[in-house]
Amino acid sequence: MNPSDRSQHDADFALMQRVSVDDPAAVSELYDRFGPLVYRMAYQVLPSRADAEDAVQEVFVRLWRTSSRYDPKRSALVTWVMLLARRILVDRMRRTQARVKASSISESMDTPAPGQAPPADRMEKDERYAALMKKIDQLPELQRAVVLRSYLGGQTLRQIGSELNKPLGTIKSALSRALVRLRERGIGEEAAA
Repeated sequence: MNPSDRSQHDADFALMQRVSVDDPAAVSELYDRFGPLVYRMAYQVLPSRADAEDAVQEVFVRLWRTSSRYDPKRSALVTWVMLLARRILVDRMRRTQARVKASSISESMDTPAPGQAPPADRMEKDERYAALMKKIDQLPELQRAVVLRSYLGGQTLRQIGSELNKPLGTIKSALSRALVRLRERGIGEEAAA
């Protein structure tokens, strides 16, 4: 790990330790840093702005409650935040889909609903997603941030450059290098789908 990644991990750990002792400035910093990214992710998958805002609130409450468990040796803070956000969003989508209609009560419990993957397929997708996130977490900080923000956060490269205060060319290069590294590590197009 290079010195800048190590200092970022140390800063992330210190931030989460401050969040765990209810430091309002730390909670605000955490939200300012990741709120827009989590909101964009939520707004892409949930049916309304209100649902996305509720999901963001749930994510940050959960981050606050679990802040003492953050371990920078296991993952970067951005990865941890995005995995937790993804879990919460998947749970919300499942709850929405789980509302049973009166006509479906007689259907078999092991038959998936139309348009819904069988449980084994969902587990396989979750495993592939976890493997992908682990590979992404091994990327250098800038490459990791660009991949997460562009693919999971739905941001344009120009938006990412603006938020990270980096030239567009640097962002494009970081994304290109990250994708090459991921391909070299066995993450193909099918894993990202």
